[in-house]
Amino acid sequence: MEAKIYSTKGKESGSIKLPEKLFNLRWNSDLVHQVSTSLTSSIRKAVAHTKNRAEVRGGGKKPWQQKGTGQARHGSRRSPIWVGGGITHGPRNEKSFERKVSKSMKAKALYTILSRKFRDGEVLFIDSINFSEPKTKIAKQTFVDLSKIKGFENIFSKKRNSAIVALAHKNKEVERAMSNLGNYEVLEARNLHPLALLKYKYVVIENPEASLKVLPGQTSK
Repeated sequence: MEAKIYSTKGKESGSIKLPEKLFNLRWNSDLVHQVSTSLTSSIRKAVAHTKNRAEVRGGGKKPWQQKGTGQARHGSRRSPIWVGGGITHGPRNEKSFERKVSKSMKAKALYTILSRKFRDGEVLFIDSINFSEPKTKIAKQTFVDLSKIKGFENIFSKKRNSAIVALAHKNKEVERAMSNLGNYEVLEARNLHPLALLKYKYVVIENPEASLKVLPGQTSK
């Protein structure tokens, strides 16, 4: 399996032989669904919160005497059957929605999505991404040039969730330059995860020789 490598000007600059275990896996919808839903659940934050009878205000005194009033007996106004009392079995913010996913499953799902995107022509390999200045206009022009590549005409015009850019190494200038472009996300290749690939249409991999070696589940040489 071979793929073309382009420069940031949209010109072909070489080719790369791709490992089949990363870009030639069959689609496994069950695996991708299980991993993506588990990861989504794990980052969920519990917001809804109700107070139980020990936390609501007031109610330290018995409302009325036990007998002789003709009314039902009550021990506290904080009882769940009183208006303003505590809530029984209500949602609590200490609840954890974390669901464990093994590293091998997470990596396999990542490779499965990469394989699907590669077959659909949504993976773009760039030799190097370096900006002379951390300017948004420079980053913007880069994607204008990349949109000249056949099959990636919409990488600049797509207004939402256009592309995720995977860098071989951390590059603060590139991150700063693209921070104002809301339809792109920049991260290091070693931090790629299934949710990021599912969110964005295109995947731009910089310096593929180095980036593919540090993907999750890979052992760098």
